[in-house]
Parts: sequence; structure tokens; C-alpha cells
Amino acid sequence: MEDCGQPEILAKNEIFREAGFTYIGLMFAIAIAGIALAGIGVLWQMESRREKEKELLFVGEEYRRAIGSYFSKSPGGDTQFPQKLEDLLLDTRFPNPVRHLRRLYREPMNPDGQWELIRQQGRIIGVVSRSQEVPIKIAGFGPEQEDFEGAVSYSEWRFISNGTTGQVGAANAPNAPNAAPGQGSASGAGAAPASPAPAPAVAAKIFTGRR
Repeated sequence: MEDCGQPEILAKNEIFREAGFTYIGLMFAIAIAGIALAGIGVLWQMESRREKEKELLFVGEEYRRAIGSYFSKSPGGDTQFPQKLEDLLLDTRFPNPVRHLRRLYREPMNPDGQWELIRQQGRIIGVVSRSQEVPIKIAGFGPEQEDFEGAVSYSEWRFISNGTTGQVGAANAPNAPNAAPGQGSASGAGAAPASPAPAPAVAAKIFTGRR
């Protein structure tokens, strides 16, 4: 009787051993899949941020160009920067309103889409992101953005107009202030492009653009 039961016990032990190996293999496969998914998630987040970064550079330059266009095309020689971003969409200083910007763009780095507006003497001379994230791109900028190199946050990418339609970087813009973002504001000192006299401190306000 004992001899008859021995093969059955051995068979059961073999089944349990195989089941154990299968379980271990399954857990190992799950662990590998988890690591792979985590890696994919990191890559996706990085790529998503890289795309938003490209959008920030494009949109910022659109605003810089539009602000320069508003200034340089001022009628009657009375050059001035816009008081609000909506002025770039519909410039009513002319008999036939002029559009310097196709639409108002959201700031892509923040979910709320808010820009920090850089003002000089109460008028907008540029825009800047409020994001404190470290940029992925730190070098290889064009001449119009050479002052962005080595920036430690997106809030150092200041799209300041020098009063022309050309895309000139803030560091190379004549008489453009060195505005530095603070707690919801930016300030700087310099002279307005229309006057050699030093300008008072610059105050910046928050604007929410909508697509």
C-alpha cells in the first residue's frame, strides 16, 4: 500500500514545484513590465515637456514680434507700447484697425495658461513664463534668444521687445530693461525706446490668455 501511494505523492510534489516556478516567473515578468512602464512614463513626460518648451519659444517670439510691430507702426510718430495684450489683436489707433497678432496664446508651461507681463511706464514690453522648472534646452539658441543660454528656470526666458519687428534677444535689445520676475511681478530699469531718459521701475501683472 505504501509503495502504491509513493508515486502519487511524488507527482503532487512535482506539480507544486512547477507551480512555484511558474509563480516566481510570473512575478518576475510583472516586475520587469512595471520597470518598463515606469521608464516609458518618464520618457513620455520628458517628451511632453520638450514639446511644451518648443511651444513656449514659438509663442514667446510671436508676442515679442507683435509688441515690436505695435510700437514701430505707431501712427503720427507717437511711438508707444500696448497697454494690454488685446491691443495686439485689434489696434484701434488707425482708421482701419490693424492686427499685430492672430490670437492670444496661452502660456504652455503652466496649466492655468497665465503669463507674467513685463511693463515699462505702464505699458507692455514683453512676456515671461512664471514656471520655475529647469529648461531641458540650455544651449543652441539663435541670436534672438542667446540670453536664454544657461537659464536655470523658464522664468528667465524673457521675451522683451526692443521696439522693432525683428526678433532681437533681450540682452541685445537697445534700451530694453533687465526685468527679473519676482513674486507675481517683474521689475527692471532702463530707458524707453522712444526716449533716452531712464525709465522708472517696471511692474508686471498676470494675464490669462485663452486659445
